[in-house]
Amino acid sequence: MNLPIGCKCIVLPLLLVGFVSSVTLTVSAQDKTIASQKILTIQREFTKPGKEGAAHEKSEAAFAQAMAGAKATDYYYALSSLSGRPRVLFLSAYPSFADIEAERKKVNGNASLSAELDRANEADGDLLAETNSSMWVRRDDLSLNQGFRVGARYEELTQFVVRPGHTGEWDELVKLVIAAYKKGVPDAHWGTYELVYGGGGTYLVITTLRSGEEIDADFAKDPKFIEALGPDGLKKLEALEASCVVSRESNLFRIAPKMSYPPPALVQAEPDFWTPKP
Repeated sequence: MNLPIGCKCIVLPLLLVGFVSSVTLTVSAQDKTIASQKILTIQREFTKPGKEGAAHEKSEAAFAQAMAGAKATDYYYALSSLSGRPRVLFLSAYPSFADIEAERKKVNGNASLSAELDRANEADGDLLAETNSSMWVRRDDLSLNQGFRVGARYEELTQFVVRPGHTGEWDELVKLVIAAYKKGVPDAHWGTYELVYGGGGTYLVITTLRSGEEIDADFAKDPKFIEALGPDGLKKLEALEASCVVSRESNLFRIAPKMSYPPPALVQAEPDFWTPKP
């Protein structure tokens, strides 16, 4: 992983797929979590065949150890793919682009830390086939009860590519979906992010999940959403999607604590998960 850390997100299917997850605790807003920050960065690492798993976990642990040793504040957490190409996403969140710049200056200005990260990058590079990074801005108007849920073990990410010139229809579509979920499945939750660097016309919908059982429960609640939407609403939704959405892709990831350098609030909430004993 190249520092400064980029972000990795998991998105749930937005249309006709449940987003429900029981909520027990959302991390405090003063901490650097996706729930509380406006800017999301995602760095993706695609591993070479046979290099995923323990080998990559060991390599990434060196980055986290170096950051912890330097008491760095550029926190991130990792997501390991359970669908699609083998890859790991690293997510970081910031209040502003100025804060990204400040964090990177602190990392680059620490000669000892920079040297350790350089060594880790060299070792990690032997395992990787491809990397890329992107920056996203949170869209509160297209989100519902967004936030990282403590106890989460998985994340679903759905990426939508919107046809140029059709963003007005896209906004209308998402707000139609939000209204139906508020009516039929009020405990649904997701965060929507708009791509600003690394591409364009792309939106990412992110949700957190505690278990496979919860994923099953989400799909089982689809009829409640469809009922709340109603026949006319469903017809309108399908027309809007056909008009403005070029493509959509959903993938499932597991949260990978061994490859993460999480903010203190997450560690304090679940120390056994984020810092397991050998």
